[in-house]
Amino acid sequence: MSSKHLVRLCQASCLAAVALVLVYFIHFPLIPAAPFLEYDMADVPVLLVTVLFGPLWGLSVLTAVSAVQAFMLGGNGWVGAVMHIVSSGVLVLIVGVFTRRSVRPLRLAIGLVLGTLAMAAVMVPMNLTLTVYFLGTPRAAVVQMLLPAILPFNLLKAGINSALTAAVYAALRPLLRRQRSILGVEKEI
Repeated sequence: MSSKHLVRLCQASCLAAVALVLVYFIHFPLIPAAPFLEYDMADVPVLLVTVLFGPLWGLSVLTAVSAVQAFMLGGNGWVGAVMHIVSSGVLVLIVGVFTRRSVRPLRLAIGLVLGTLAMAAVMVPMNLTLTVYFLGTPRAAVVQMLLPAILPFNLLKAGINSALTAAVYAALRPLLRRQRSILGVEKEI
């Protein structure tokens, strides 16, 4: 393994640890009608990994964080892990595509907005299948919760995490520019 990859692995691992700490300590309901839908900030460090190192790195960190969250931190087991990987994975892939060559503010913003919309959209069929067939919630109950709770929750969750990612990245950007060679990043930061 080259030193560049080792540095990336260490930095991605540190951000994965931050994501797990955030999941453990910061989680609360956003929609009063659906207190079982809890917001967490785990996607912020995952998106930072994506912006810095690309979508494959982001997806790897997302998968690791989702597995630990689902099985060790009281998540919904494999169903929760799959839902998190698919929903946030869509966000990661879209942001990763838009920031693959350079992380200009407009490209980052477009990727975050489109990723937020895609994440919310993909959670509709995910809830209609996984929540109904594997968590045992009646289909009528899920359909009834789509508009007042599930869709707004996912828009809010992804939107807040995207806004936080943009803010953290903007704050770190001068430091990241100076540290590009240490980070092993070839693209424009």
